[in-house]
Amino acid sequence: MDINLIHTFLEVVQTGNFIRTAERLNVTQSTVSMRIKALEGALGRTLFNRGKAGATLTPAGQQFRRHAELLLRLWQQARQDVALPQRFRAALVVGGQFSLWDRLLLRWLPWMRAAAPDVMLQAEVGQSADLMMHVAEGLIDIGVMYDPQPRPGLVIEKLLEERLILVATDARQAAAGLMPTGQPGAGYVFVDWGADFKRQHGEAFPDLETPPVAVGLGALGLSYILSNGGAGYFPKRIVRGLLAERRLHEVAGAPQFGRPAFMVYPASKPRSDWLETALAGLRHVASLEAED
Repeated sequence: MDINLIHTFLEVVQTGNFIRTAERLNVTQSTVSMRIKALEGALGRTLFNRGKAGATLTPAGQQFRRHAELLLRLWQQARQDVALPQRFRAALVVGGQFSLWDRLLLRWLPWMRAAAPDVMLQAEVGQSADLMMHVAEGLIDIGVMYDPQPRPGLVIEKLLEERLILVATDARQAAAGLMPTGQPGAGYVFVDWGADFKRQHGEAFPDLETPPVAVGLGALGLSYILSNGGAGYFPKRIVRGLLAERRLHEVAGAPQFGRPAFMVYPASKPRSDWLETALAGLRHVASLEAED
C-alpha cells in the first residue's frame, strides 16, 4: 500500500477538511480526494462522511485510524533502521515515563553508549499505557514505567522500588513535622504519582482539604515549590541532591509511600546481545539508584 495514502488519511483526520489537507501537503484538492478514494477502494469501506462542514470519520474510518497510525510509525521506523550509518549495527529504542528519565535513564544512556558504541540509541517519553502499546507493537524495544498492564508476549520485570517522601523548602516547617491535625500544612502541593499513590495518600490523609495547587507532572511540582516555596511528595532518589544542598528538607514523621518501577520488553527468544546488554545496564543503574 502506498504510504502516501496513509499519510493523507491521517492529515484529513487531523484537519477535518480536504482543502486544508491539500494546503498542508502542498498538493491539489483533487489529489487528496483521489488518494482517499484509492484507500477506500483498497479497504472496501467508506472512511469519511463528506459534507459542507468538512470530513468526519465513519465507523470504518474510526476502526482504521489506529491501524493507520501504527502503519505510519512502522514505516518511519523502517526507514530509520534501513538508513543506519555503517558504523551502527542496530538501533535501540527505549521509552520511559518523564520522572524515570530523571537520573535513572539519563544515567543509563552513557553507560549503554560505553558498553555498546555500535548501537544507536533513541529515547522516547510517554505514559505507561502508550509505552506498553508501543512495546507490544514493536515500536519500542524497552519501556520503563510505573504502571504496566500485562500483555501476552511481554516480560514485566521490577526494576526498583522508589520511596516517595514529603519534603519542604522551609527547614523549620520540616523539622516541626506534620501539623497537630496530621496534615502536611500550608503550601502543600499535591503531585499525582498515579492510582496507587492516590490510594495510599488518601488513607494517610483522609481529612485533607483540597490543596490549592495540584499537578500531574513531578518535575512541574518540584520546580514550583523550589521557586515559590511549599511542600510535596517526591521520589527520594530525585531530591537526594537537593536535600544534601539543604534546598529541601524531609518533613519529620511524615508517612512514606512505595512506588515500584518496571521495565517491559519482548519475551521472544533468543534476544539480541545488544538488547541483553541494555537490560543488564538498566538493572545495574537501577541498583545504584536503589533506596536504602
